[in-house]
Amino acid sequence: MEDWLIKSNAESGEGYGDILVEVPDRRMGIVIEIKYAKNDHLESACAEALKQIERCAYVSKLLEDGMTTIHKYGIACYKKHCRVIAG
Repeated sequence: MEDWLIKSNAESGEGYGDILVEVPDRRMGIVIEIKYAKNDHLESACAEALKQIERCAYVSKLLEDGMTTIHKYGIACYKKHCRVIAG
């Protein structure tokens, strides 16, 4: 969407989130962390991505920018397989 602000590897909290999205008119933010799953362990890689979002406080930049609703997604990929978990 043309009015969405999308940042890749943007500094936020204690590190750099893979993808941060701001939807200003809805005051909604999205944090996406992507991991490569070793040996097809997609579930654990998604869980680690969500833990990293929390541990590194990636939502802090979105909150500072006035986003009130935050959606968090952990994505894991292994060869041609992919898994997404919302947190």
